[in-house]
Amino acid sequence: MMKPSVLVTRRWPQAVEAQLARDYEVTFNTGDRPLGPSDFRDALGRFDAVLPTVTDRIGADALDVARPQTRIIGNYGVGYSHICASTARDLGMTVTNTPDVLSECTADIAMTLMLMVARRAGEGERELRDGGWTGWRPTHLIGTKVSGKTLGIIGYGRIGQELAKRAHHGFGMNIIVQNRSNVAPQVLAACNATQVDTVEDLLPQCDFVSLHCPGGAANRHLINARRLDLMKPDAFLINTARGEVIDEFALTQALMFDTIGGAGLDVFDGEPRIAPDLMQCDNLVMLPHLGSATKEAREAMGFRVLDNLADFFAGRDPRDRVI
Repeated sequence: MMKPSVLVTRRWPQAVEAQLARDYEVTFNTGDRPLGPSDFRDALGRFDAVLPTVTDRIGADALDVARPQTRIIGNYGVGYSHICASTARDLGMTVTNTPDVLSECTADIAMTLMLMVARRAGEGERELRDGGWTGWRPTHLIGTKVSGKTLGIIGYGRIGQELAKRAHHGFGMNIIVQNRSNVAPQVLAACNATQVDTVEDLLPQCDFVSLHCPGGAANRHLINARRLDLMKPDAFLINTARGEVIDEFALTQALMFDTIGGAGLDVFDGEPRIAPDLMQCDNLVMLPHLGSATKEAREAMGFRVLDNLADFFAGRDPRDRVI
């Protein structure tokens, strides 16, 4: 019996690629370059499964294939707003993602960004590397204490809850959450969190605001100029969700004119392109989309895709089916 044919759009951890090679007729993108719409149209006509990442743009143009051979898109990542859901649905494709396995590591990066921007760690490292440090002095790079402050979390799913654990139990932070649905009382109680109804209710109360909501059209520019104006002038904004959730022009203005204290970003709108003005903001810490970048998380993500493929090709409904 022939094995299903599979295209992997980027290089994955070696252990996962080895299992893919055993179980499927697999083609790897050995050049590890991003694929364009024409590449995807070609792939959809030749492979039973395509396994993209969150940085692959699979819009309606990339899915413009009359009779695709591909029956399942096994996304390597939690978010799937980069895949045109309506077109995939019209083509009868199954789309899966990889929840759960990267929650802890992404929460670690959010906490890292909070600490870095509050304590001006990025500025300090740049000063050292540039040879500009002249020694300790009482007024040098004065930052903000994190412990005991109020953290607002927008999107209280798995990652948001993991961040709350670290912030509340590790740093004694007060937790306020805004979520599109009601959070179960026992989940809120785990970190003594309070839920508010709207983003507008949350922002003025918080010293730190961390975004953990889905991307896509519904949340594009969720944080805009009007909402940035609601933040405290010394508050910090953290984003490990999706780049499009923030209006980056409005954020740049807020940072340059010091209407907020600072920001920490692990994701960007249109990445890997970075808006040039963001690069000029000293009160901004930037990381290159490292949320899930641990050996443990990246391998677990790959094996989760494999679990979904195994279910699909065995005639079972994949547990992580999103379309």
